[in-house]
This record gives sequence, C-alpha cells and structure tokens, in this order.
Amino acid sequence: MATLAPSRPVPVATTPGARWTPVRHLGPHWYAPVMGTAIVANAGATLPVHVPGLRTACTFVWALSSAMLLALLGARALHWVHHRDQARAHLLDPAMAPFYGCLSMALLAVGGGTMLVGRDWIGTQAAVTVDVALFTSGTVIGLAAAVAIPYLMITRHRIEGASPTWLLPVVAPMVSAALGPLLIPHLPTGQAQQTLLILCHAMFGVSLLATLVMLPLVFGRLVIDGPLPLALTPTLFLVLGPLGQSTTAANKFADAAQGVLPAPYDHGFTVFAVLFGVPVTGFALLWLALAGALVVRARRRGMGFAMTFWAFTFPVGTCVTGAEGLAQHTGLAVFRWLAIGLYVLLVAAWLVAGAHTLRGLLSGALLAGPGRASEAPRPVTARTR
Repeated sequence: MATLAPSRPVPVATTPGARWTPVRHLGPHWYAPVMGTAIVANAGATLPVHVPGLRTACTFVWALSSAMLLALLGARALHWVHHRDQARAHLLDPAMAPFYGCLSMALLAVGGGTMLVGRDWIGTQAAVTVDVALFTSGTVIGLAAAVAIPYLMITRHRIEGASPTWLLPVVAPMVSAALGPLLIPHLPTGQAQQTLLILCHAMFGVSLLATLVMLPLVFGRLVIDGPLPLALTPTLFLVLGPLGQSTTAANKFADAAQGVLPAPYDHGFTVFAVLFGVPVTGFALLWLALAGALVVRARRRGMGFAMTFWAFTFPVGTCVTGAEGLAQHTGLAVFRWLAIGLYVLLVAAWLVAGAHTLRGLLSGALLAGPGRASEAPRPVTARTR
C-alpha cells in the first residue's frame, strides 16, 4: 500500500516560529510593569524623609526594572519577528494601540532611575551614557506615538467610547519633560543646557494641552454612560499620570533653570512651579478619591486581577514626585507628608500588582491569548477576566 502525504494540518509545534508562541499575545501593555517598577525606585530616591536602607532598596528595584526592560525588549522583538500579524492587529485594536505610549515611558523611567540611583553602582559617567540613550530613544518614540496613535484613532479605529487609556500616548512627552532636566548639568554650559530645558518645556506644553483635550471626553463618558467595565476600572488612575507628571516637570524646570536661564526666567520657573503645581495637585487628589471610590465599588461587584492593576503604580508615583517637588519649593510639611503617604500607597500597589503578575506568568494565564481553542486570531483587548 502506497504511503500518502498527510492531509491534516501540520502540528503547531513544527510550524515556523512555533516555539515562540508564548510571545504571540505579548502586547505593548507589558511595558506597564516596567514603568510601575521603575517609579518605585525613582520616587523613593527623592523622598523627603531619611529611611535607613531606602536608597539601597531603591537601587535594587531600579536594577530589577532594568532587567525587566531588557527582557521585555527582547521578547517584543521576537513578537514582531515571528507574529507580525498579531503585532499589526495590536496597532489596529483601539483597546491595545494606546499602550504603545508605555514603551516610551518605560525607557524614560528606567533611564531616569539610572541617573537617580543607578549611578551608585555603575558610576556617573556610565549612568549619563545610559540615560542619554534611553532618554533620546524614549523621547523620539513618545513624540511619534503622540501623533501616530491619535491618527490611527481618527482614521482606522472604531471607537465605542472614551477611555482613560487614550492618555497613554500623549502623556509620554510629559515624562520626557520631567526627566530631561536630569541631563542638563552634564551638558556644556550655555546654548546646550538652555536648549534642552526649553525643549522639555515645549514637550510639557504638547502633553498638557493634549491632556486638556482628552480628559473632558473621559469624564463625560463616565457621567453619560456610567462606570467602566469592572476590569477596566483601575485605568481611571491613569488620569493621575499627566497631573502628577506635569507637577513634577514644573518643579524640575525650577531646579534646572537656576544658573541656566537669565533673569527673570530662572525665578519665573520657580514661581510657576508653585502656582501651577499646587492647584493641579489638588485636582489630582480629587481624582484619586473619585477613582478610588469607583475601584472599591468595582471590587465589591467582583472585580478580579487584570493587567490594568498596574495603573495603580506609575500614575500614583508621579504624584509622589510632584508632591516631593512642592515640598522642596514651598517648605510646607503638608506636601512632605503627602509624598510619604502616597509613596506607601505606591509600594503597596506595586507589591499587589507584582505578586499577581508573577503568579499569572508562572501559570501561563497572562500569556494565553483569547480563543485558545481556536487557531484563528481574534482582536486583543486590554480586558482580562
């Protein structure tokens, strides 16, 4: 009897790139854990209180975020090489595409941590070199995402309702604005320092004005359509990101302007830091209370863990750094205690999100895409059960 060629499909294990199937559903939202880890180190490094061992602990956390970033960059490269169809599907998915802003912020956050605490281990010159590379790449990617993602939202995406995740691509330039001043002392005096400071101020405006366009849409969606789905409720904390980060940036401008810009602009940035930062921090606390109440409501209705839990980390961390800057420039103890209280909240959220994420990775649940029983890919969303 002659042997016939098999008519059934070739098993998945023998298809090209099948060994990389674990990264098929590894979307850009996985950069959020890197951001959330790095901000724990960055915020702790400038906390206005002396805690024995805190700086060493923050340095270890920075090292962890660096390792996470390197591993994720490699995994995402494999994703694009072996699963390009899914990568394109992510870009065309209105729930997933905004998370491309997280790539920029992950690079920037780790770079900033390198300057703040990483230099303790690798030296100042190496830290500057690393941060220049991460800041430059993160800024370019962030500015590109701030244009490309809204363009896709307008031309290709089918939008069902406003989402707090819309803020992710437009807040990335604000992260560049807040972390760019760390490099100013290491540039040649004069034009180079002034140019970087002014460019950071311009990115501050880019992000702030884009946020002011999108934030009313998010609040209007809540008022008109009611609370978000349970798994998406934590994304309400994303609104804190541009609020805390803009306050942080304004304070960093005030620090960097001294000796860089001529009078009266150097003192003007200090005045602006307080006049801008205090009311924005007040609104951030209002939103924190509102978002927290809605999260408690969602939890009582059965909200389980989702990757959206990482929204509790980086945005809260930016409020910590914003309060730290206001404590420095106003001398008021209330901002010092606010920074400490928010940092405790940040660490608690990081531990919870990190423990659940590690458990999900070890079980494989977080990397298992939708429709495992079906070979046909389906659109990926940010929601998980």
